[in-house]
Amino acid sequence: MLCLWLSGCVNLGYYQQLASGQLQLLRQREPVSRVLSDERRDPQLRERLDRALQARRFASQVLRLPDNRSYLSYVELDRPHVLWSLMATPEFSVEASPQCFPLAGCVAYRGYFRRELAEAAAERLRARGLDVWLGGVDAYSSLGWFADPLVSSMLRRDDEQLAGLIFHELAHQRFYLPGDTAFNESYASFVERQGLREWRARRGLPAADDAAERRQTAFVALLLETREHLRALYASPRSVEAQRQAKAEVFAQLQVDYRRLRDAGQVANYDGFMARPLNNASLLPFALYDQWVPAFARLFAEVGEDWSAFHDTVRQLGDLPTEERRRRLAALLEAGL
Repeated sequence: MLCLWLSGCVNLGYYQQLASGQLQLLRQREPVSRVLSDERRDPQLRERLDRALQARRFASQVLRLPDNRSYLSYVELDRPHVLWSLMATPEFSVEASPQCFPLAGCVAYRGYFRRELAEAAAERLRARGLDVWLGGVDAYSSLGWFADPLVSSMLRRDDEQLAGLIFHELAHQRFYLPGDTAFNESYASFVERQGLREWRARRGLPAADDAAERRQTAFVALLLETREHLRALYASPRSVEAQRQAKAEVFAQLQVDYRRLRDAGQVANYDGFMARPLNNASLLPFALYDQWVPAFARLFAEVGEDWSAFHDTVRQLGDLPTEERRRRLAALLEAGL
C-alpha cells in the first residue's frame, strides 16, 4: 500500500532518502531556548540564534505568518547544505521537467539530503539528454507538516539574510499551491523582500541600497530576457542541429552582455554563477523565484499593505483555475511595472 501511495516502487529509493533525511533532522533538533541558556555553548552561535528568534517573532506578529513550532529548534549539520536541489529541462525547452509528489503536487525540482545521490540523479538525467542544474539549498520548508528547525547552513548567512530565509519558508507554510512552483516561490520571495524592508524599519536600520537592488533586478531581467529569447528559438521550425547551434550562440551572447553590464556597474556581480556551464535549467531558479514578484508587490499595494488581507487575497488567487490565475498575475505584473 505504501508503495502504491508513493506513485510506484520506481520512486521508492528517492522517497526513502527523503524520509530518512527528514527523520534525521527531527531527531537532531534541540530547542533554541536550551542553547541560549547554556553558557558553555559558543557565544556567537547563541547570539545568532537569539536574532533568529527575534525575526521569528516579527514574522508572526507583523507579517502574519504562522505562529507555530517551526524555527524554534536548532540542528548542527555535518554538511554545507541541508539539501541539494535538482532541476532539469528538455534540451530545447525552457520549461522544467515536472517532478510530481503525493502531497506537494508537481514541482520544478527534486530535493536530496545526500549530495552523492543528487549527483547520481543528475548524471542519469544528462544521459537522457536533459539540461540539468544542481545547487545547494540552505533552508527549506516541510509546508507545516513538521516543526522545521533552524539549521547550521542558514547561519552561514548574515543576520538580514537569515531573517529573509525565515520569512520565505514560513510563507510556504502560510499558503502553498500544489503544482505551481513559480506562484509559490514568487509569493514567498515577495514576502521575504517586503518583510525585510519592514524588518529594517522596525529595527531602525537604514533602507536597503536602492542601487544594489536595481543591479540585482537588472541581472534577473537579463536572464529572463534570455529565457524568452530561447523560448522563441525553440518554437521556430529549425532543424535540431540549427537549434543546437543557435542555443549555444544565445548563451555565448548572454556571457558577453553580462560582462559588459557588470563592468559598467549596471548588474549585480554573479561571476560564480556565470562561470558554471549555463543551460536551460540554470535559468529556472530565476524564472521561478522572480517571475511574479512584481505582481505580488502590486497586489500588496492594492490591499493597502495589510498583511492579513494580502495573504487572504493570495489564497483566493490560488483558488482560481490555472489560466485565469495566470491572466490575473499578468495583469498585476503589467500594472506594477
